[in-house]
Amino acid sequence: MEGSEKLMAKIKQQQIKPRPKWHLWAQRSLTGAGFVVAVLLGALAFSILLFAIQQTDFNVLSHLKHSQLEFFLGLLPFFWIGLLILSLLTTMYGIRHSSRGYKFTLARQMGYSAALSILLGVLFFITGGASYLEKVFAIRVSLYESIQEKKIKLWMMPEQGQLAGQILEVDSSTFRLADFSGKTWTIDYDSAFIAPVVLLEPGEEIKLLGKMEGKTRFLAEDIRPWQGPGSRNGGRGGPPWENGRRIGGKAY
Repeated sequence: MEGSEKLMAKIKQQQIKPRPKWHLWAQRSLTGAGFVVAVLLGALAFSILLFAIQQTDFNVLSHLKHSQLEFFLGLLPFFWIGLLILSLLTTMYGIRHSSRGYKFTLARQMGYSAALSILLGVLFFITGGASYLEKVFAIRVSLYESIQEKKIKLWMMPEQGQLAGQILEVDSSTFRLADFSGKTWTIDYDSAFIAPVVLLEPGEEIKLLGKMEGKTRFLAEDIRPWQGPGSRNGGRGGPPWENGRRIGGKAY
C-alpha cells in the first residue's frame, strides 16, 4: 500500500474531517491576541522589576550592617517575577504557533520574547508607568505588598542603624524627622555624608544610615534620598503615606 493510500485509510479510520476556515481564523486570532497581551504583561512586569532595582540604591548596600543579599531579596517583587516568566512562556507559545513559527528555534523564540518585553518595559519604566502601576496595584489589591511597603519595612530598623522618613524642621547641626510610622526623631547630622541630591529642608523624604543613641535620637552617618539614585522626592509638603494605603493602623 502506497503512502497516500495509507493516509486515506487513516483518515477514514479516525473519521477525520476538515475544519471550517473560521475555526482556523478564530484560533489564529486568539493566539495573536494572547501573544499581544503576554508581551504587554511581560513589559509591565519587567518595568516594575527595574523600579525595584532602582529603589534598592546599591550605593548604600556596602554600608548595611546586615546581609546585603537579604536586603536586595527583600525588595524583589516575586509576584511580578512570576508574571514575567509566565508572560515569556506565553509569548514563546504565540511565536511557535504563528504561521511562520516553525522557522524559529527555541533559542530564537526565547530571544524574541525577552527582547519585546524588555524594550517595552524599559520604555514604560522611563515614562514613570512602573511607579504609577505599583501605586495603583498596592491601593486596589489588598493582599499585594508593594515595593514601597517592603522598602519601608527594611529601612524602619533604627536599632540596626537604618531609619527613614520626612524632615520636619532643620537646625544647624540637627533636624527633626517624622519616620514612616509617625514617630518623631532628633537627627544629629553634623558629621554625616549628605548625598548631593538631598536638600535638607522640610518636606524632604530621606533614608539614613547611622546609630540609634536613644529612644528618639539618631546619629546620622549617611543621608540619601528616599526614592533612590537619580530620583527627586515627589509629593512635597505632605508625609509620604498620604497618597498610599494603610497598614496596621498606620497610613503608607
